[in-house]
Amino acid sequence: MIKKEEVFKIGRLGKAHGVKGEVSFHFDDDIFDRVECEYLVLEIDGILVPFFMEEYRFRNGYLAFVKFRDVDTQERASELTGCDVYFPRDLAAAEDEMPILSMLVGFSIIDAATNKSIGVIEDVNDQTANILFELDNGALIPASDELIMNIDTEHEEIVMNIPEGLLEI
Repeated sequence: MIKKEEVFKIGRLGKAHGVKGEVSFHFDDDIFDRVECEYLVLEIDGILVPFFMEEYRFRNGYLAFVKFRDVDTQERASELTGCDVYFPRDLAAAEDEMPILSMLVGFSIIDAATNKSIGVIEDVNDQTANILFELDNGALIPASDELIMNIDTEHEEIVMNIPEGLLEI
């Protein structure tokens, strides 16, 4: 059984495309194209299920059409509409030197000045020019290279220089 901590979200499936089982895939990260992996993990009714890809093709920088094995009809593809899509953390970590931002969900933020945890990343907000870590305590921390001192993937911790007064906002 695949556990949520073993994967990270890379996108969401859209509508069926065509009649042969293709589905549109709105992705935040093209790791599935850069790292050798035959499957993507879909969340179906709260359960993480691997789906093996037969092929995929890019429409643009954030949309691809994916054909999964054993999904051969428009009806079957339509059943997958809205599923969140995940990628295995271990495969991504082995390939990339620096973790992908969405992989950092679940990591603790450690204040370099006090060496204390200030919260756990619940989400990465990249909807604006300034990417933010959304913490479990409601705090928003800029995901800036200038503030990040160290990323410890083994202990799932990020040591950051937190600007004075930021946590009081």
